[in-house]
Amino acid sequence: MFGTLIKFFKFCDEENRKKFTGSIIVGIFNSLFMALRIAAVAVMLRGVIGAAIEGKPFETKTIWLSFAIMCVSIIGGIITRKVTSMWQCEGGYRTCANKRIEIAEHLRYLPMGYFNENSLGEITSVTTNTMESVGDVATRAVMMVFQGLLDTSLIIVMLFFFDWRIALVVLAGFGVFEFVNLFMRLAVKKISADKIRDDAAEIGKVLEYIQGIAEVKAYNLIGKRSRELNEVIDRRKKTLVKMEMRCIPVSNIQSLVAKLSGVSMMITSLYFYLAGTMALADCATMLVCSFMLFNALEAGGNYSALLRTIDIGVTKATKILSLPAMDIDGKNITAVPSELKNQPLIEARDVGFAYDKRKIIDGISLSIPENTTTAIVGPSGGGKTTFCHLLSRFWDVDVGKVFLRGIDVKDYSMDALMTNFSFVFQNVYLFHDTIANNIRFGQPDAPMSKVIAAAKKACCHEFISKLPNGYDTVIGEGGASLSGGERQRISIARAIMKDSPIIILDEATANVDPENERDLMNAIEELTKEKTVIMIAHRLKTVRNADQIVVIDKGRIAEQGKHNALVKQKGIYARFIDSRKEAVSWKL
Repeated sequence: MFGTLIKFFKFCDEENRKKFTGSIIVGIFNSLFMALRIAAVAVMLRGVIGAAIEGKPFETKTIWLSFAIMCVSIIGGIITRKVTSMWQCEGGYRTCANKRIEIAEHLRYLPMGYFNENSLGEITSVTTNTMESVGDVATRAVMMVFQGLLDTSLIIVMLFFFDWRIALVVLAGFGVFEFVNLFMRLAVKKISADKIRDDAAEIGKVLEYIQGIAEVKAYNLIGKRSRELNEVIDRRKKTLVKMEMRCIPVSNIQSLVAKLSGVSMMITSLYFYLAGTMALADCATMLVCSFMLFNALEAGGNYSALLRTIDIGVTKATKILSLPAMDIDGKNITAVPSELKNQPLIEARDVGFAYDKRKIIDGISLSIPENTTTAIVGPSGGGKTTFCHLLSRFWDVDVGKVFLRGIDVKDYSMDALMTNFSFVFQNVYLFHDTIANNIRFGQPDAPMSKVIAAAKKACCHEFISKLPNGYDTVIGEGGASLSGGERQRISIARAIMKDSPIIILDEATANVDPENERDLMNAIEELTKEKTVIMIAHRLKTVRNADQIVVIDKGRIAEQGKHNALVKQKGIYARFIDSRKEAVSWKL
Protein backbone atom coordinates (compact mmCIF):
# COMPACT_ATOMS: atom_id res chain seq x y z
CA MET A 1 0.00 0.00 0.00
CA PHE A 2 2.68 2.47 0.99
CA GLY A 3 4.70 1.43 -2.07
CA THR A 4 1.78 2.43 -4.32
CA LEU A 5 1.38 5.77 -2.57
CA ILE A 6 5.12 6.47 -2.82
CA LYS A 7 4.98 5.50 -6.50
CA PHE A 8 2.15 7.98 -7.05
CA PHE A 9 4.04 10.70 -5.20
CA LYS A 10 7.05 10.19 -7.49
CA PHE A 11 4.70 10.31 -10.47
CA CYS A 12 3.50 13.79 -9.46
CA ASP A 13 5.44 16.84 -10.55
CA GLU A 14 7.23 18.85 -7.87
CA GLU A 15 4.51 21.46 -7.36
CA ASN A 16 1.71 18.92 -6.89
CA ARG A 17 3.94 16.67 -4.80
CA LYS A 18 4.30 19.58 -2.40
CA LYS A 19 0.51 19.88 -2.26
CA PHE A 20 0.15 16.22 -1.30
CA THR A 21 2.95 16.48 1.25
CA GLY A 22 1.38 19.60 2.71
CA SER A 23 -2.02 17.90 2.84
CA ILE A 24 -0.53 15.02 4.84
CA ILE A 25 1.08 17.43 7.30
CA VAL A 26 -2.19 19.33 7.70
CA GLY A 27 -3.91 15.93 7.97
CA ILE A 28 -1.88 15.21 11.10
CA PHE A 29 -3.32 18.34 12.70
CA ASN A 30 -6.74 17.23 11.51
CA SER A 31 -6.24 13.94 13.34
CA LEU A 32 -5.24 15.84 16.48
CA PHE A 33 -8.40 17.91 16.30
CA MET A 34 -10.48 14.76 15.80
CA ALA A 35 -8.80 13.15 18.80
CA LEU A 36 -9.81 16.13 20.93
CA ARG A 37 -13.37 14.83 20.79
CA ILE A 38 -12.32 12.05 23.13
CA ALA A 39 -10.81 14.59 25.50
CA ALA A 40 -14.06 16.60 25.45
CA VAL A 41 -16.10 13.47 26.23
CA ALA A 42 -13.68 12.48 29.00
CA VAL A 43 -13.88 15.91 30.67
CA MET A 44 -17.68 15.88 30.61
CA LEU A 45 -18.07 12.30 31.88
CA ARG A 46 -15.52 12.72 34.65
CA GLY A 47 -17.26 15.90 35.74
CA VAL A 48 -20.73 14.35 35.74
CA ILE A 49 -19.77 11.01 37.32
CA GLY A 50 -17.38 12.61 39.81
CA ALA A 51 -20.04 15.05 41.00
CA ALA A 52 -22.59 12.23 41.33
CA ILE A 53 -20.26 10.00 43.35
CA GLU A 54 -19.16 12.79 45.67
CA GLY A 55 -22.70 14.17 46.00
CA LYS A 56 -21.61 17.61 44.92
CA PRO A 57 -23.40 19.88 42.45
CA PHE A 58 -22.17 19.65 38.85
CA GLU A 59 -19.79 22.52 38.13
CA THR A 60 -20.66 24.79 35.20
CA LYS A 61 -17.01 25.31 34.35
CA THR A 62 -16.77 21.62 33.42
CA ILE A 63 -19.48 22.13 30.80
CA TRP A 64 -17.70 25.19 29.41
CA LEU A 65 -14.34 23.38 29.33
CA SER A 66 -15.84 20.41 27.50
CA PHE A 67 -17.71 22.76 25.18
CA ALA A 68 -14.51 24.74 24.46
CA ILE A 69 -12.54 21.58 23.67
CA MET A 70 -15.33 20.34 21.39
CA CYS A 71 -15.48 23.72 19.59
CA VAL A 72 -11.74 23.66 19.01
CA SER A 73 -12.06 20.09 17.72
CA ILE A 74 -14.94 20.89 15.35
CA ILE A 75 -13.62 24.23 14.03
CA GLY A 76 -10.06 22.99 13.72
CA GLY A 77 -11.28 19.79 12.05
CA ILE A 78 -13.38 21.72 9.53
CA ILE A 79 -10.52 24.05 8.60
CA THR A 80 -7.86 21.35 8.34
CA ARG A 81 -10.19 18.98 6.47
CA LYS A 82 -10.99 21.71 3.96
CA VAL A 83 -7.30 22.48 3.43
CA THR A 84 -6.35 18.82 3.01
CA SER A 85 -9.28 18.18 0.67
CA MET A 86 -8.49 21.22 -1.49
CA TRP A 87 -4.78 20.45 -1.73
CA GLN A 88 -5.36 16.79 -2.48
CA CYS A 89 -7.99 17.56 -5.12
CA GLU A 90 -5.76 20.17 -6.75
CA GLY A 91 -2.75 17.86 -6.57
CA GLY A 92 -4.61 14.86 -8.00
CA TYR A 93 -6.45 16.56 -10.84
CA ARG A 94 -3.58 18.88 -11.80
CA THR A 95 -1.17 15.97 -11.83
CA CYS A 96 -3.38 14.10 -14.29
CA ALA A 97 -3.91 17.21 -16.41
CA ASN A 98 -0.17 17.86 -16.52
CA LYS A 99 0.57 14.22 -17.33
CA ARG A 100 -1.92 14.28 -20.19
CA ILE A 101 -0.08 17.29 -21.63
CA GLU A 102 3.28 15.63 -20.98
CA ILE A 103 2.15 12.44 -22.74
CA ALA A 104 0.85 14.48 -25.69
CA GLU A 105 4.17 16.32 -25.93
CA HIS A 106 6.08 13.05 -25.65
CA LEU A 107 4.00 11.45 -28.41
CA ARG A 108 5.07 14.27 -30.75
CA TYR A 109 8.64 13.04 -30.61
CA LEU A 110 8.11 9.30 -30.81
CA PRO A 111 8.92 7.57 -34.09
CA MET A 112 5.88 7.08 -36.30
CA GLY A 113 6.42 3.33 -36.00
CA TYR A 114 5.11 3.47 -32.44
CA PHE A 115 1.70 4.52 -33.68
CA ASN A 116 1.65 1.63 -36.14
CA GLU A 117 2.46 -0.87 -33.40
CA ASN A 118 -0.01 0.41 -30.83
CA SER A 119 -3.73 0.76 -31.20
CA LEU A 120 -5.41 4.13 -31.03
CA GLY A 121 -7.64 2.67 -28.33
CA GLU A 122 -4.67 1.92 -26.07
CA ILE A 123 -3.26 5.46 -26.34
CA THR A 124 -6.68 7.03 -25.96
CA SER A 125 -7.49 4.87 -22.94
CA VAL A 126 -4.31 5.89 -21.11
CA THR A 127 -4.91 9.60 -21.70
CA THR A 128 -8.62 9.45 -20.90
CA ASN A 129 -9.95 6.59 -18.76
CA THR A 130 -6.69 5.68 -17.06
CA MET A 131 -5.66 9.22 -16.16
CA GLU A 132 -9.23 10.06 -15.17
CA SER A 133 -9.23 7.07 -12.81
CA VAL A 134 -5.88 8.07 -11.38
CA GLY A 135 -7.16 11.61 -10.79
CA ASP A 136 -10.43 10.52 -9.18
CA VAL A 137 -9.18 7.52 -7.25
CA ALA A 138 -5.87 9.02 -6.15
CA THR A 139 -7.54 12.10 -4.74
CA ARG A 140 -10.02 10.06 -2.69
CA ALA A 141 -7.74 7.14 -1.81
CA VAL A 142 -4.87 9.30 -0.62
CA MET A 143 -7.24 11.44 1.40
CA MET A 144 -9.24 8.59 2.95
CA VAL A 145 -6.51 5.98 3.42
CA PHE A 146 -3.94 8.31 4.90
CA GLN A 147 -6.47 10.13 7.03
CA GLY A 148 -7.88 6.86 8.36
CA LEU A 149 -4.42 5.62 9.26
CA LEU A 150 -3.45 8.94 10.84
CA ASP A 151 -6.64 9.27 12.88
CA THR A 152 -6.51 5.72 14.20
CA SER A 153 -2.76 5.72 14.84
CA LEU A 154 -2.92 8.97 16.78
CA ILE A 155 -5.84 7.73 18.93
CA ILE A 156 -3.97 4.51 19.70
CA VAL A 157 -0.93 6.52 20.77
CA MET A 158 -3.13 8.67 23.03
CA LEU A 159 -4.71 5.53 24.50
CA PHE A 160 -1.30 4.29 25.60
CA PHE A 161 -1.05 7.38 27.79
CA PHE A 162 -4.63 6.87 29.00
CA ASP A 163 -4.66 3.10 29.63
CA TRP A 164 -2.08 0.86 28.03
CA ARG A 165 -4.27 -2.24 28.37
CA ILE A 166 -7.06 -0.74 26.26
CA ALA A 167 -4.44 0.54 23.80
CA LEU A 168 -3.13 -3.01 23.29
CA VAL A 169 -6.67 -4.29 22.64
CA VAL A 170 -7.22 -1.57 20.05
CA LEU A 171 -3.77 -2.17 18.51
CA ALA A 172 -4.58 -5.87 18.11
CA GLY A 173 -7.85 -4.96 16.38
CA PHE A 174 -5.96 -2.57 14.14
CA GLY A 175 -3.53 -5.35 13.18
CA VAL A 176 -6.34 -7.77 12.30
CA PHE A 177 -8.06 -5.03 10.29
CA GLU A 178 -4.91 -4.37 8.23
CA PHE A 179 -4.42 -8.12 7.71
CA VAL A 180 -7.93 -8.40 6.23
CA ASN A 181 -7.31 -5.23 4.22
CA LEU A 182 -4.22 -6.90 2.72
CA PHE A 183 -6.44 -9.70 1.43
CA MET A 184 -8.75 -7.13 -0.16
CA ARG A 185 -5.86 -5.53 -2.03
CA LEU A 186 -4.63 -8.93 -3.18
CA ALA A 187 -8.16 -9.89 -4.28
CA VAL A 188 -8.37 -6.97 -6.70
CA LYS A 189 -4.74 -7.10 -7.86
CA LYS A 190 -5.32 -9.11 -11.04
CA ILE A 191 -8.83 -7.87 -11.71
CA SER A 192 -7.57 -4.27 -11.68
CA ALA A 193 -5.22 -5.09 -14.55
CA ASP A 194 -8.15 -6.73 -16.38
CA LYS A 195 -10.24 -3.58 -15.85
CA ILE A 196 -7.56 -1.33 -17.35
CA ARG A 197 -7.16 -3.79 -20.27
CA ASP A 198 -10.91 -3.93 -20.92
CA ASP A 199 -11.14 -0.12 -20.74
CA ALA A 200 -8.60 0.13 -23.55
CA ALA A 201 -10.28 -2.63 -25.57
CA GLU A 202 -13.68 -0.95 -25.29
CA ILE A 203 -12.39 2.44 -26.43
CA GLY A 204 -10.46 0.83 -29.28
CA LYS A 205 -13.48 -1.13 -30.49
CA VAL A 206 -15.79 1.91 -30.26
CA LEU A 207 -13.32 4.03 -32.26
CA GLU A 208 -12.89 1.25 -34.83
CA TYR A 209 -16.65 0.86 -35.20
CA ILE A 210 -17.28 4.59 -35.63
CA GLN A 211 -14.33 5.19 -37.98
CA GLY A 212 -15.25 2.22 -40.11
CA ILE A 213 -19.01 2.72 -40.11
CA ALA A 214 -19.09 3.35 -43.87
CA GLU A 215 -17.40 -0.01 -44.59
CA VAL A 216 -19.58 -1.73 -42.03
CA LYS A 217 -22.71 -0.51 -43.83
CA ALA A 218 -21.34 -1.06 -47.33
CA TYR A 219 -20.44 -4.69 -46.67
CA ASN A 220 -23.44 -5.43 -44.48
CA LEU A 221 -21.25 -6.17 -41.47
CA ILE A 222 -23.49 -4.39 -39.00
CA GLY A 223 -24.47 -7.56 -37.18
CA LYS A 224 -20.91 -8.87 -36.93
CA ARG A 225 -19.36 -5.56 -35.90
CA SER A 226 -22.16 -4.82 -33.48
CA ARG A 227 -21.68 -8.23 -31.93
CA GLU A 228 -17.94 -7.64 -31.51
CA LEU A 229 -18.58 -4.24 -29.93
CA ASN A 230 -21.26 -5.67 -27.65
CA GLU A 231 -18.94 -8.48 -26.59
CA VAL A 232 -16.22 -6.01 -25.58
CA ILE A 233 -18.71 -3.86 -23.67
CA ASP A 234 -20.17 -6.94 -22.00
CA ARG A 235 -16.71 -8.20 -21.02
CA ARG A 236 -15.89 -4.86 -19.40
CA LYS A 237 -19.22 -4.93 -17.54
CA LYS A 238 -18.47 -8.42 -16.22
CA THR A 239 -15.00 -7.30 -15.14
CA LEU A 240 -16.43 -4.36 -13.19
CA VAL A 241 -19.04 -6.61 -11.55
CA LYS A 242 -16.36 -9.17 -10.75
CA MET A 243 -14.23 -6.49 -9.11
CA GLU A 244 -17.14 -5.39 -6.93
CA MET A 245 -18.04 -8.98 -6.02
CA ARG A 246 -14.49 -9.65 -4.93
CA CYS A 247 -14.36 -6.49 -2.83
CA ILE A 248 -17.77 -6.71 -1.14
CA PRO A 249 -17.19 -9.92 0.95
CA VAL A 250 -13.76 -8.81 2.14
CA SER A 251 -15.08 -5.30 2.77
CA ASN A 252 -17.85 -6.76 4.93
CA ILE A 253 -15.34 -8.86 6.89
CA GLN A 254 -13.19 -5.76 7.28
CA SER A 255 -16.20 -3.83 8.61
CA LEU A 256 -17.02 -6.70 10.96
CA VAL A 257 -13.46 -6.67 12.33
CA ALA A 258 -13.73 -2.93 12.98
CA LYS A 259 -17.03 -3.36 14.80
CA LEU A 260 -15.78 -6.35 16.81
CA SER A 261 -12.70 -4.37 17.79
CA GLY A 262 -15.00 -1.71 19.19
CA VAL A 263 -17.01 -4.38 21.01
CA SER A 264 -13.77 -5.85 22.42
CA MET A 265 -12.81 -2.41 23.63
CA MET A 266 -16.21 -2.07 25.39
CA ILE A 267 -16.08 -5.55 26.99
CA THR A 268 -12.50 -5.06 28.16
CA SER A 269 -13.29 -1.67 29.66
CA LEU A 270 -16.33 -3.07 31.52
CA TYR A 271 -14.22 -6.00 32.80
CA PHE A 272 -11.55 -3.68 34.12
CA TYR A 273 -14.20 -1.51 35.77
CA LEU A 274 -15.89 -4.48 37.42
CA ALA A 275 -12.50 -5.78 38.54
CA GLY A 276 -11.88 -2.43 40.18
CA THR A 277 -8.86 -1.52 38.03
CA MET A 278 -10.56 1.22 36.00
CA ALA A 279 -12.56 4.21 37.21
CA LEU A 280 -16.20 4.48 36.20
CA ALA A 281 -15.59 7.77 34.35
CA ASP A 282 -12.73 6.23 32.37
CA CYS A 283 -14.84 3.17 31.56
CA ALA A 284 -17.70 5.38 30.34
CA THR A 285 -15.22 7.37 28.21
CA MET A 286 -13.93 4.15 26.62
CA LEU A 287 -17.47 3.00 25.90
CA VAL A 288 -18.22 6.22 24.02
CA CYS A 289 -14.88 6.15 22.19
CA SER A 290 -15.43 2.58 21.00
CA PHE A 291 -18.17 3.85 18.68
CA MET A 292 -15.97 6.43 16.94
CA LEU A 293 -12.55 4.77 17.00
CA PHE A 294 -12.56 2.82 13.71
CA ASN A 295 -14.86 5.03 11.63
CA ALA A 296 -12.07 6.78 9.69
CA LEU A 297 -10.02 3.60 9.37
CA GLU A 298 -12.98 1.64 8.00
CA ALA A 299 -13.68 4.28 5.35
CA GLY A 300 -10.01 4.43 4.36
CA GLY A 301 -9.77 0.65 4.28
CA ASN A 302 -12.55 0.40 1.71
CA TYR A 303 -10.78 2.93 -0.53
CA SER A 304 -7.45 1.12 -0.20
CA ALA A 305 -8.79 -1.56 -2.56
CA LEU A 306 -8.61 1.05 -5.31
CA LEU A 307 -4.92 1.70 -4.77
CA ARG A 308 -4.15 -1.05 -7.28
CA THR A 309 -5.93 1.01 -9.95
CA ILE A 310 -3.61 3.92 -9.16
CA ASP A 311 -0.60 1.62 -9.37
CA ILE A 312 -1.55 0.23 -12.79
CA GLY A 313 -2.56 3.66 -14.13
CA VAL A 314 0.73 5.21 -13.06
CA THR A 315 2.63 2.27 -14.56
CA LYS A 316 0.87 2.57 -17.93
CA ALA A 317 1.39 6.33 -18.12
CA THR A 318 5.02 5.98 -17.05
CA LYS A 319 5.51 3.28 -19.69
CA ILE A 320 4.48 5.70 -22.45
CA LEU A 321 6.60 8.51 -21.00
CA SER A 322 9.62 6.19 -20.77
CA LEU A 323 9.41 5.13 -24.42
CA PRO A 324 12.64 6.22 -26.12
CA ALA A 325 11.86 9.41 -27.99
CA MET A 326 13.82 10.56 -30.97
CA ASP A 327 16.78 12.75 -30.06
CA ILE A 328 15.16 16.18 -30.18
CA ASP A 329 17.81 18.11 -28.28
CA GLY A 330 19.65 19.34 -31.35
CA LYS A 331 20.52 22.91 -32.18
CA ASN A 332 17.96 25.53 -33.05
CA ILE A 333 19.47 26.01 -36.51
CA THR A 334 17.91 28.86 -38.48
CA ALA A 335 20.82 30.28 -40.50
CA VAL A 336 22.96 28.17 -42.84
CA PRO A 337 26.75 28.60 -42.58
CA SER A 338 28.14 30.22 -45.72
CA GLU A 339 30.40 27.24 -46.49
CA LEU A 340 27.31 24.99 -46.77
CA LYS A 341 25.23 27.18 -49.08
CA ASN A 342 26.34 25.26 -52.20
CA GLN A 343 25.27 21.93 -50.71
CA PRO A 344 22.07 20.23 -51.96
CA LEU A 345 19.06 21.30 -49.94
CA ILE A 346 18.33 17.67 -49.03
CA GLU A 347 20.68 14.74 -49.36
CA ALA A 348 20.23 11.10 -48.40
CA ARG A 349 23.39 9.02 -48.19
CA ASP A 350 23.06 5.24 -48.27
CA VAL A 351 19.89 5.35 -46.14
CA GLY A 352 18.45 2.13 -44.76
CA PHE A 353 15.42 1.48 -42.60
CA ALA A 354 13.62 -1.62 -41.34
CA TYR A 355 10.27 -2.01 -39.66
CA ASP A 356 9.66 -5.08 -37.51
CA LYS A 357 12.82 -6.63 -38.99
CA ARG A 358 11.37 -6.16 -42.47
CA LYS A 359 13.65 -3.98 -44.58
CA ILE A 360 11.69 -1.13 -46.14
CA ILE A 361 14.49 1.15 -47.41
CA ASP A 362 17.70 -0.48 -48.55
CA GLY A 363 20.65 1.81 -49.34
CA ILE A 364 19.05 4.83 -51.05
CA SER A 365 21.21 7.83 -51.92
CA LEU A 366 19.58 10.94 -53.40
CA SER A 367 20.32 14.65 -53.77
CA ILE A 368 17.54 17.22 -54.07
CA PRO A 369 18.67 20.73 -55.10
CA GLU A 370 16.87 23.80 -53.81
CA ASN A 371 13.81 25.11 -55.71
CA THR A 372 13.40 21.93 -57.74
CA THR A 373 10.62 19.38 -58.03
CA THR A 374 11.33 15.72 -57.34
CA ALA A 375 8.65 13.17 -58.18
CA ILE A 376 8.77 9.79 -56.46
CA VAL A 377 6.91 6.95 -58.13
CA GLY A 378 6.88 3.21 -57.96
CA PRO A 379 4.83 0.14 -57.09
CA SER A 380 2.63 0.20 -54.01
CA GLY A 381 4.53 -0.89 -50.93
CA GLY A 382 7.88 -0.05 -52.49
CA GLY A 383 8.86 2.43 -49.76
CA LYS A 384 7.95 5.82 -51.27
CA THR A 385 6.10 7.25 -48.26
CA THR A 386 8.58 5.75 -45.80
CA PHE A 387 11.47 7.41 -47.64
CA CYS A 388 9.76 10.80 -47.46
CA HIS A 389 9.16 10.24 -43.75
CA LEU A 390 12.87 9.57 -43.31
CA LEU A 391 13.76 12.80 -45.13
CA SER A 392 11.56 14.79 -42.76
CA ARG A 393 12.60 12.67 -39.76
CA PHE A 394 9.21 11.24 -38.92
CA TRP A 395 11.40 8.17 -38.42
CA ASP A 396 15.12 7.95 -37.77
CA VAL A 397 17.20 6.03 -40.30
CA ASP A 398 18.75 2.76 -39.16
CA VAL A 399 21.83 3.25 -41.32
CA GLY A 400 23.14 6.11 -43.42
CA LYS A 401 22.43 9.80 -42.95
CA VAL A 402 20.00 12.46 -44.12
CA PHE A 403 21.27 16.02 -44.51
CA LEU A 404 19.35 19.28 -44.70
CA ARG A 405 21.44 22.15 -46.06
CA GLY A 406 24.56 20.09 -45.44
CA ILE A 407 23.73 19.46 -41.77
CA ASP A 408 22.62 16.08 -40.40
CA VAL A 409 18.89 16.27 -39.61
CA LYS A 410 19.68 14.76 -36.19
CA ASP A 411 21.70 17.88 -35.35
CA TYR A 412 18.56 20.02 -35.63
CA SER A 413 16.12 20.33 -32.77
CA MET A 414 12.84 18.74 -33.86
CA ASP A 415 11.00 22.06 -33.82
CA ALA A 416 13.73 23.78 -35.85
CA LEU A 417 13.70 20.91 -38.36
CA MET A 418 9.92 20.98 -38.78
CA THR A 419 9.94 24.67 -39.71
CA ASN A 420 11.55 23.57 -42.98
CA PHE A 421 8.77 21.18 -44.01
CA SER A 422 5.11 21.50 -44.94
CA PHE A 423 3.01 18.46 -45.77
CA VAL A 424 -0.11 17.78 -47.78
CA PHE A 425 -1.19 14.18 -47.31
CA GLN A 426 -3.63 12.07 -49.25
CA ASN A 427 -5.80 11.65 -46.15
CA VAL A 428 -6.21 15.09 -44.62
CA TYR A 429 -7.01 15.47 -40.93
CA LEU A 430 -8.77 18.63 -39.82
CA PHE A 431 -9.43 19.39 -36.18
CA HIS A 432 -12.79 19.96 -34.55
CA ASP A 433 -12.42 23.73 -34.62
CA THR A 434 -13.19 26.70 -36.82
CA ILE A 435 -11.96 26.72 -40.38
CA ALA A 436 -9.88 29.81 -39.57
CA ASN A 437 -8.07 28.02 -36.74
CA ASN A 438 -7.48 24.97 -38.92
CA ILE A 439 -5.83 27.19 -41.53
CA ARG A 440 -3.71 29.16 -39.05
CA PHE A 441 -2.50 25.94 -37.45
CA GLY A 442 1.10 26.74 -38.38
CA GLN A 443 0.76 30.34 -37.18
CA PRO A 444 -1.71 30.36 -34.26
CA ASP A 445 -1.46 34.13 -33.79
CA ALA A 446 -1.83 35.07 -37.46
CA PRO A 447 -4.37 37.83 -38.16
CA MET A 448 -7.53 37.08 -40.11
CA SER A 449 -6.21 38.96 -43.15
CA LYS A 450 -3.39 36.41 -43.55
CA VAL A 451 -5.84 33.53 -43.13
CA ILE A 452 -8.06 34.87 -45.90
CA ALA A 453 -5.06 35.56 -48.16
CA ALA A 454 -3.86 31.95 -47.72
CA ALA A 455 -7.38 30.65 -48.40
CA LYS A 456 -7.62 32.64 -51.61
CA LYS A 457 -4.30 31.27 -52.84
CA ALA A 458 -5.51 27.77 -52.01
CA CYS A 459 -8.75 28.34 -53.96
CA CYS A 460 -10.96 27.72 -50.94
CA HIS A 461 -12.09 31.25 -50.06
CA GLU A 462 -15.18 30.96 -52.24
CA PHE A 463 -16.66 27.82 -50.68
CA ILE A 464 -15.70 28.95 -47.15
CA SER A 465 -17.56 32.22 -47.65
CA LYS A 466 -20.72 30.27 -48.51
CA LEU A 467 -20.68 28.33 -45.24
CA PRO A 468 -23.15 29.40 -42.50
CA ASN A 469 -20.53 31.19 -40.40
CA GLY A 470 -17.80 31.61 -42.98
CA TYR A 471 -14.34 31.22 -41.49
CA ASP A 472 -15.88 30.82 -38.03
CA THR A 473 -17.74 27.68 -39.09
CA VAL A 474 -16.81 24.80 -36.82
CA ILE A 475 -16.10 21.69 -38.85
CA GLY A 476 -16.55 18.15 -37.59
CA GLU A 477 -13.66 16.12 -36.23
CA GLY A 478 -11.41 15.05 -39.08
CA GLY A 479 -13.20 17.46 -41.41
CA ALA A 480 -16.06 15.02 -41.90
CA SER A 481 -18.48 17.82 -42.84
CA LEU A 482 -16.39 18.81 -45.90
CA SER A 483 -15.73 17.06 -49.19
CA GLY A 484 -12.35 15.48 -49.94
CA GLY A 485 -11.35 18.29 -52.29
CA GLU A 486 -12.38 20.96 -49.79
CA ARG A 487 -10.34 19.31 -47.06
CA GLN A 488 -7.33 19.10 -49.37
CA ARG A 489 -7.52 22.79 -50.23
CA ILE A 490 -7.81 23.78 -46.57
CA SER A 491 -4.73 21.68 -45.82
CA ILE A 492 -2.93 23.48 -48.66
CA ALA A 493 -4.01 26.83 -47.18
CA ARG A 494 -2.55 25.62 -43.89
CA ALA A 495 0.72 24.77 -45.63
CA ILE A 496 0.76 28.16 -47.38
CA MET A 497 0.39 29.82 -43.97
CA LYS A 498 3.35 27.85 -42.62
CA ASP A 499 5.45 28.99 -45.61
CA SER A 500 8.13 26.33 -45.28
CA PRO A 501 10.84 26.05 -47.95
CA ILE A 502 10.18 22.32 -48.55
CA ILE A 503 6.77 20.93 -49.56
CA ILE A 504 6.04 17.20 -49.40
CA LEU A 505 2.94 16.12 -51.34
CA ASP A 506 1.94 12.55 -50.58
CA GLU A 507 -0.52 11.62 -53.37
CA ALA A 508 -2.42 14.82 -52.61
CA THR A 509 -4.57 14.52 -55.75
CA ALA A 510 -5.21 10.79 -55.64
CA ASN A 511 -8.80 10.85 -54.42
CA VAL A 512 -10.03 14.14 -55.84
CA ASP A 513 -12.99 14.26 -58.21
CA PRO A 514 -12.61 16.03 -61.59
CA GLU A 515 -14.75 19.00 -60.48
CA ASN A 516 -12.29 19.80 -57.68
CA GLU A 517 -9.12 18.83 -59.51
CA ARG A 518 -8.66 22.17 -61.33
CA ASP A 519 -8.98 24.19 -58.12
CA LEU A 520 -6.74 21.76 -56.30
CA MET A 521 -4.02 21.92 -58.96
CA ASN A 522 -4.17 25.73 -58.90
CA ALA A 523 -3.84 25.62 -55.11
CA ILE A 524 -0.85 23.29 -55.33
CA GLU A 525 0.75 25.53 -57.95
CA GLU A 526 0.36 28.52 -55.60
CA LEU A 527 1.75 26.51 -52.69
CA THR A 528 4.83 25.31 -54.54
CA LYS A 529 5.97 28.62 -56.02
CA GLU A 530 9.69 29.11 -55.37
CA LYS A 531 9.70 26.03 -53.13
CA THR A 532 11.50 22.71 -53.13
CA VAL A 533 8.85 20.10 -53.88
CA ILE A 534 8.92 16.38 -53.18
CA MET A 535 5.83 14.65 -54.51
CA ILE A 536 4.57 11.11 -54.37
CA ALA A 537 2.17 10.88 -57.28
CA HIS A 538 0.42 8.45 -59.60
CA ARG A 539 -0.98 10.97 -62.09
CA LEU A 540 1.00 11.49 -65.26
CA LYS A 541 0.54 15.26 -65.51
CA THR A 542 1.84 15.81 -61.98
CA VAL A 543 4.98 13.78 -62.68
CA ARG A 544 6.17 14.44 -66.22
CA ASN A 545 7.33 18.05 -65.64
CA ALA A 546 9.38 17.26 -62.52
CA ASP A 547 13.07 18.23 -62.52
CA GLN A 548 13.91 14.67 -61.54
CA ILE A 549 11.86 11.50 -61.25
CA VAL A 550 12.88 8.78 -58.83
CA VAL A 551 11.45 5.28 -59.17
CA ILE A 552 11.57 3.36 -55.89
CA ASP A 553 10.96 -0.37 -55.94
CA LYS A 554 11.56 -2.83 -53.09
CA GLY A 555 13.28 -0.17 -51.04
CA ARG A 556 15.84 0.77 -53.70
CA ILE A 557 16.10 3.38 -56.43
CA ALA A 558 15.34 1.38 -59.56
CA GLU A 559 15.42 4.29 -62.01
CA GLN A 560 16.22 7.99 -61.86
CA GLY A 561 16.12 10.81 -64.39
CA LYS A 562 13.78 13.06 -66.39
CA HIS A 563 10.55 11.96 -67.99
CA ASN A 564 11.73 11.48 -71.59
CA ALA A 565 14.90 9.63 -70.62
CA LEU A 566 13.05 7.25 -68.33
CA VAL A 567 10.39 6.50 -70.94
CA LYS A 568 13.14 5.41 -73.36
CA GLN A 569 14.53 2.95 -70.79
CA LYS A 570 11.40 0.79 -71.14
CA GLY A 571 11.52 -0.06 -67.46
CA ILE A 572 9.21 0.40 -64.47
CA TYR A 573 8.57 4.07 -65.23
CA ALA A 574 7.71 3.38 -68.86
CA ARG A 575 5.21 0.72 -67.79
CA PHE A 576 3.82 3.20 -65.25
CA ILE A 577 3.30 5.77 -68.02
CA ASP A 578 1.66 3.25 -70.32
CA SER A 579 -0.76 2.18 -67.59
CA ARG A 580 -1.63 5.84 -66.86
CA LYS A 581 -2.29 6.51 -70.55
CA GLU A 582 -4.45 3.43 -70.82
CA ALA A 583 -6.45 4.49 -67.78
CA VAL A 584 -6.97 7.99 -69.17
CA SER A 585 -8.18 6.58 -72.52
CA TRP A 586 -10.94 4.59 -70.87
CA LYS A 587 -14.39 5.87 -71.73
CA LEU A 588 -17.85 5.02 -70.51
